[in-house]
Amino acid sequence: MNGAASARANAFTVDVEEWFHICGAGDALAPEAWDRLPSRVVETTRRVLDDLDAANVRATFFVLGWVADRYPRLVAEILSAGHEIGSHGYSHTRAYELGTAAFVEDVRRSVESLEASGAAGIRAFRAPEWSINDRSLWALEMLVREGFTIDASMAPLRIVGRVDYPRQPHVRDTAAGPILEVPPLVTRRFGHVMPIGWGWGLRMSSPARVLRTIENTNRAGMPAVLTVHPWEIDSDPPRVPLPPRLRFAHYFCLDGFRQRLAGVLRHGDFGALGDLAVRH
Repeated sequence: MNGAASARANAFTVDVEEWFHICGAGDALAPEAWDRLPSRVVETTRRVLDDLDAANVRATFFVLGWVADRYPRLVAEILSAGHEIGSHGYSHTRAYELGTAAFVEDVRRSVESLEASGAAGIRAFRAPEWSINDRSLWALEMLVREGFTIDASMAPLRIVGRVDYPRQPHVRDTAAGPILEVPPLVTRRFGHVMPIGWGWGLRMSSPARVLRTIENTNRAGMPAVLTVHPWEIDSDPPRVPLPPRLRFAHYFCLDGFRQRLAGVLRHGDFGALGDLAVRH
């Protein structure tokens, strides 16, 4: 893949975490158990890298600090493939559950882990589970103070955010200065706003529907931001009992998703978030 950055109409992002990094999953997947669970993140992230290379797409990889500490060579592989590295925090804890001091500590620890793995100049951030919302808007000021210029943590979607959040990249002013907020792609379907740019909404949608939604979004003068997790393209993902909402979010329409995603990547105009930021 050609790693040179250039202005793009849309952005593709990857949240690099393990299959067991699920907020609110309970004791079976508690942090104390993580090092005892089978790791799949290296294998599945390499598949994502292969698919991006085949489609000649440069992306932003939001890497969890916990992953960077254990697999620094994976961070190096992402960089050598020409992709942009952002922070996904360290411990995969929702921002509003951490509170101000612990959030800053978590962010700093993640940046230290990424820098130790060879990723310098981290300026983009995404909170786990889109958890910068009305309960944690203070986090944006903390990010600015830590040197971040792009945040991608606010989803215009019920439960994790609000449907009236802006759907286009926009500047949010904080007491520490401005930060560019870049929301994920949503659309209205079945009478509700759904996440067609990530998660179950992206997995259930045909490439044609996703590409049509992206085209309509671009015609309205807005970029589309898509997001995947490496575990979503696992050919044999581990399965554990989860509460109904989490089970749906984590396992719905995984079969064949890698092939459907490849169809979107082949025909879309995608770059990294930094490639969008210079245009907004």
